[in-house]
Amino acid sequence: MTLALGIDPGTATTGYGLVRLSPDGELVAVKYGVILTPKESPASARLEMIYDEMRTLLKKLKPDTAAVEKLFFSRNVTTALAVGQARGVVILALQKAGIESFEYTPKEIKNAVAGYGGADKRQVQEMVRALLSLDSIPKPDDAADALAVAITHLNTKRYDDQ
Repeated sequence: MTLALGIDPGTATTGYGLVRLSPDGELVAVKYGVILTPKESPASARLEMIYDEMRTLLKKLKPDTAAVEKLFFSRNVTTALAVGQARGVVILALQKAGIESFEYTPKEIKNAVAGYGGADKRQVQEMVRALLSLDSIPKPDDAADALAVAITHLNTKRYDDQ
């Protein structure tokens, strides 16, 4: 049994999703949610909140491994920088907790979860719901995206290990 934590980093909202891979190959959503930071707070305070919340989550959830969505922005440099800072804080928290982390691009995640690298957000979310046998698509979107990252990692590792 393996527990993988998927993380969809962002300064305002960081999604997380813990997925268990059972010995029989079943994927099970254990816990998912978001870390929210107030937009009126300075960037440094928001990053500290993300770091502190990640540390608390890691102690509580005790994942075996983790995966973080890689940064991919082609238009908005300011947003890319802010997300990059949030990613850095998340990766630091994982490192400090002694949890090996991996990274996947949005295209790799879409391909692994929906079978098509150009899948839209709704298709990926519906596949997350189906793969985890959930009654509805996880909310908010950032949590569903984080679960997709965890699924990608578990399936990638499963096939890499064969």
